Amino acid sequence: MDCMTSKWTAADLPDQTGRTIVVTGANSGLGLVAARELARVGARVVLAVRNTQKGDEAARSITGNAEVRKLDLSDLSSVRAFAESWTEPIDVLINNAGVMVPPFARTADGFELQMGTNHFGHFALTNLLLPHITDRVVTMSSFVHKRGHIDLDDLNWNTRKYDRMGAYAQSKLANLLFTSELQRRLTGAKSSVIAVASHPGYSATNLQSHYGNPIADAFMSVGNLLFAQSADAGTRPALFAATEPLAGNSYVGPNGIGELRGHPKVVDRSDKAKDADMARKLWDASEEATGVHFSLGATTK
Repeated sequence: MDCMTSKWTAADLPDQTGRTIVVTGANSGLGLVAARELARVGARVVLAVRNTQKGDEAARSITGNAEVRKLDLSDLSSVRAFAESWTEPIDVLINNAGVMVPPFARTADGFELQMGTNHFGHFALTNLLLPHITDRVVTMSSFVHKRGHIDLDDLNWNTRKYDRMGAYAQSKLANLLFTSELQRRLTGAKSSVIAVASHPGYSATNLQSHYGNPIADAFMSVGNLLFAQSADAGTRPALFAATEPLAGNSYVGPNGIGELRGHPKVVDRSDKAKDADMARKLWDASEEATGVHFSLGATTK
């Protein structure tokens, strides 16, 4: 079967027996579906979640080898504690957790919540865990990245008028720039680990229900019912990215019109997401913000 042109689904997942896969934000939505499907085909799945009670409930719903560990991506002390407690190989890290268009808030470290959780938290987690990772890092982006703009002088919306969708789009663009620069550094370090990204199209999850406005939340719920594909379908690109043979820096999304829905394929990204100079500058800014650095040796600037 040519999985690049076929209607690939979770039923096509290759056997994952003996592999350890960490999924952030796996207590609901796309993360839970990913954990469930990967455990179904034999993986040991670690649900890295902020709320361990909900994580335990999620793990009980999974058939297979699933465990729960505490991880709050909006708090770098939690990210460091998670990484410091890890001593085993990780085959795949899936950076899935995220927040979408909440009211303005800051993380424990003073970052704007969406940039702090979606980008800085995963940036720190990935680099801290990198010595343990043996196969790949999958980072979840969004087609909304095309609306994104990286403001290196104000990544955390200290001076700009806050635009919650603009902040979300910036964080999703950051996810793709992070993936490309991580792959450049892995290649420079002669590592066999690859960095890839995926996006779920327009998928019905609980991410769209945190706008903080009852009318807006209701509107988003109606949109989910009328236009979105299911969470099961939306998870296919991430599962594909996590398990199929791919080149480093690949980006996987749905194959339908506008990449809103469909079966997974390698897709293109915006010109802004291909900006290698910006990717390097964002990496440097992220190292400065988090105090976390690439952990597999020096790379060429």
